[in-house]
Amino acid sequence: MPKTTEALEVGVQYACKHKDLPGKGQVRAWVRAAIAAVGERSGQITVCFVAAGEGRRLNREYRSKDDATNVLSFPYELEPLLCGDLVLCAPVVAREAAEQGKSLEAHYAHLIVHGALHLQAYDHEAGEEQAAEMEHLERKILATLGYPDPYQDED
Repeated sequence: MPKTTEALEVGVQYACKHKDLPGKGQVRAWVRAAIAAVGERSGQITVCFVAAGEGRRLNREYRSKDDATNVLSFPYELEPLLCGDLVLCAPVVAREAAEQGKSLEAHYAHLIVHGALHLQAYDHEAGEEQAAEMEHLERKILATLGYPDPYQDED
């Protein structure tokens, strides 16, 4: 029997109180769309929304950068199961959406898709070719989900 994203467990945790966080159903749909676009996979992914202090601590500890970032991806296993965590810093995401003139929902969708691709070994910092491939996939997945091109103002 082939593996499907139905066997993909997606947990959602809210470790902060911030207005307008996406619902669990939305988050699960975004993760599953990003996984299915690359290839149907089984596994377990947890998505956690954190405050600025925790986002900064994690970024400092794991990336040696002393500020909070929008999304962090922690891949634990790629085969035979896809396992990993995504951590989104809610205040950073909200600030970026406002600065970029994007809807908060669309920005969350983009960052969760982006992070889920990182869990599948995509790395936009590994060179122009992989960055272009990752952006193409993000555009395709988000269009399928009904969201605008997140890079339209950057081209």
